[in-house]
Amino acid sequence: MSGILEGKRVLISGVLLESSIAFHAAKQAQEQGAEIILTAFPRPTLTERIAKKLPKPTKVIELDVTNNEHLARLADVVGEELGGLDGVVHSIGFAPPDALGGNFLNTPFESVATAMHVSAFSLKSLTMACLPLMQNGGSVVGLTFDASFAWPQYDWMGPAKAALEATSRYLARDLGKQNIRCNLVSAGPLGSMAAKSIPGFSELASVWDNRSPLEWDLNDPEPAGKAIVALLSDWFPKTTGEIVHVDGGLHAIGA
Repeated sequence: MSGILEGKRVLISGVLLESSIAFHAAKQAQEQGAEIILTAFPRPTLTERIAKKLPKPTKVIELDVTNNEHLARLADVVGEELGGLDGVVHSIGFAPPDALGGNFLNTPFESVATAMHVSAFSLKSLTMACLPLMQNGGSVVGLTFDASFAWPQYDWMGPAKAALEATSRYLARDLGKQNIRCNLVSAGPLGSMAAKSIPGFSELASVWDNRSPLEWDLNDPEPAGKAIVALLSDWFPKTTGEIVHVDGGLHAIGA
């Protein structure tokens, strides 16, 4: 029996550690039949080392999503390797330390601008850089952390994720005519590199222990990876502009 991504070609960003959601998406994408290529920044060698733990060898290319030269050459580099693309995974986010951890009221705009550029605008940048390779349509999947609420310690990453969610909806609007879907997976807290960069992360994570209807495991990125693979597949042919929650159901619970 063939996998649900048989014959698909997918670019995946954000594979930093084996605990990364992006790593699990890459692993499951390969297991489901996809050819993949990884992008990495600022340390491609780190990603190359982690990529050796994937089921099949894959190329890693350096990509700073705020660098116009990197973005301009992306289609050529990926095109040479895969010929085209059917899917793109955006697993990129960053906020300077002074934009997190309880400093919301004092964060300078320069730090907010960096968070917005890397974490939200880059969804548009990456998608447009890959657009020439998606001649037959495709699926763009990003990662968010529910921006409907103000979370402890999350500070300016909250507005950045809200901007990411809005950006995804507008991309869905404008790329639908080219049969390109754009959706997000809203994962619960996981002990990833991104999470560890948030001061007071344990306070945020403890909310899930008390309120999530389904038992939540901070150390299991696989469910979020599976959701990404499902959205990359042809099993969601008319779903776009959506946010799929993989958070144990906490988003649905009031108190």
